[in-house]
Amino acid sequence: MLAAYAESISPTDPLAGLVVGEQPAPEPTPGWVTVELKAATLNHHDLWSLQGVGLPQERLPMILGCDAAGIGPDGQEVIVHSVIASPGWQGDETLDPKRSLLSEQYQGTFCERIVVPAGNLVPKPEGMSWQTAASLPTAWLTAYRMLFTNSGVAPGGLVLVQGAGGGVSTACIQLGAAAGLRVWVTGREEGKREQALELGAEAVFEPGARLPEKVDAVIETVGAATWSHSVNVLRPGGTIVIAGATSGDAPSKAELTKVFFRQLRILGSTMGTRVELERLARLVQGAGIEPIIDSSYRLEQARDAFERLNSGLAFGKVVLTA
Repeated sequence: MLAAYAESISPTDPLAGLVVGEQPAPEPTPGWVTVELKAATLNHHDLWSLQGVGLPQERLPMILGCDAAGIGPDGQEVIVHSVIASPGWQGDETLDPKRSLLSEQYQGTFCERIVVPAGNLVPKPEGMSWQTAASLPTAWLTAYRMLFTNSGVAPGGLVLVQGAGGGVSTACIQLGAAAGLRVWVTGREEGKREQALELGAEAVFEPGARLPEKVDAVIETVGAATWSHSVNVLRPGGTIVIAGATSGDAPSKAELTKVFFRQLRILGSTMGTRVELERLARLVQGAGIEPIIDSSYRLEQARDAFERLNSGLAFGKVVLTA
């Protein structure tokens, strides 16, 4: 079957190890089922995998991809939940210390046929497009959990999203606006700041800008470059929800004095549960939200899709279709 997979690892040149070609079709083991791919979307996780983050050499070749939607074993239209809990785990799968994502220990979603645990299938809402469905399992699920499970912000509250343009950031803007949150956004590029306003952001700012008022929560995926700003813009008792560190995880100042004196909360957030994915799908469909699609490619054009993501120019999701 046709697949986009990692054949080798390069910390400095992620696309060097990417191959688009034939791979053996996976065979489902007991409790696992096959899904026929309709659409998948790229995440920075896929580039990190090609750099060896969470994917050691001994697991290669590995089919890449976490996000997908397609046709399940009984002909039903489904969304694939990519968090794989360890055997026997009960409860929130994101808290399982032995959990993994598709494309880490198990073959991923950038292929014609995907094999996943039967319990990881979520019904696709009727009428939802394949591109929308495929956008939800990673970036949008991460955004949903950050906003609605971990931020503690109620409708009318003020949230700052650090970094316009990424998949999690655009999802937070659209979901937050739909849920009645006030969403402010920072971004380096004027064009992306303008796009954030079009998505529903109340206001946009340059990175590090002095804000008109303190915020209730910060959605942080940038890391070192924005950390001090995130701490400084919070009201006393406010919350930073962090789900990534694309600029590095070692800020020049930890800001510990401000954290304890102002009683700030810092919460890590990773992906989301199957239940949260199902709720997210219903929210997106019910509110008429359309995830921003940057570009779309056929599976055989996966290298072009990876080049687009790697360029840093994408605004919204990069899609692969079968």
